[in-house]
Amino acid sequence: MSRSEALRLAEEQDLDLVEISPSANPPVAKIVDWGKYNYQKTKQQQANKRNVRSIDMKQMRFGLKIGEHDLEVKMKKVNRFLEDGHKVKITLVFRGRELAHKDIGFKLAERVIADFGDAISIDQPPQMSGKQLTFVIRSVRPTKQTEAAH
Repeated sequence: MSRSEALRLAEEQDLDLVEISPSANPPVAKIVDWGKYNYQKTKQQQANKRNVRSIDMKQMRFGLKIGEHDLEVKMKKVNRFLEDGHKVKITLVFRGRELAHKDIGFKLAERVIADFGDAISIDQPPQMSGKQLTFVIRSVRPTKQTEAAH
């Protein structure tokens, strides 16, 4: 159909002629109510944004001289983050002369990783950066979000 015919038809129906695919040969156009079309397109984009789950990065900080109970409490919190589908960045903070004992920090990091066992995968292995030892873990088990989706 020619452009002039399409415009005439659109005017008769009191609607708009909207070019859908300008790169096609010949270009594709539709006769629609532009306000309604735009509204539906916006709503669809919003729905798509809602359905896309971005994985957030949570962080947990430990001191080098953390007590047994405090470590257990923080590990439970990390486990909750992992169950919710988040990645977790664990940071071990060295203060003052503790920097001379980096091996203690690496042992603590290995212990944290060993406590989770096969339930996690290590996205970033433990590494020193300044006065901090950091590593990133994520869950390999299905999370609450993925189970709810299925």
